Amino acid sequence: MHNKVKYEMEFTFQSSPQLLYQYISTPSGLSEWFADNVNSRGEVYTFIWDDAEEQAKLLRKKGDELVKFRWIEAEDDTFFEMRIVVDEITKDVSLIITDFTEEDEVDEAKMLWENQISDLKHVLGSL
Repeated sequence: MHNKVKYEMEFTFQSSPQLLYQYISTPSGLSEWFADNVNSRGEVYTFIWDDAEEQAKLLRKKGDELVKFRWIEAEDDTFFEMRIVVDEITKDVSLIITDFTEEDEVDEAKMLWENQISDLKHVLGSL
C-alpha cells in the first residue's frame, strides 16, 4: 500500500460562516454539491454518486467551524476535513479543505475539489 500525501486547499466565499456550515455538515447540504445524495445514521454518512456509494464516519464536528470525516473503507487513518475560517480584520470567509491522496493523484484530486467547490459556490450564490 502506498503512503498517501496530505494536501490543503483554501477557497474564499461570499457567505456567512453559519450558512456555509449548513452545506458542509448536513446530509441535505452535502447532497446539494458534494454528492448526488447523502444520508446519515448517527455518525455514519452515506455518500451516493451515480452507481457508487461510500460511507464515511463523522470524526469531529464543531458548530459553524469544522467537519472531519474518515472513509470507512480506507485502510489507513486518513481523513478529509472542511474547516471554515473567518479573517478577524477583513471578515473574509474561507473554507479550508484538508485531504489525502496517492502522490501521483494530487493534481487530479485537487481538480475534483475545485469542481466540487465551484458547485458549492454556485449553490450559495457566492460566485
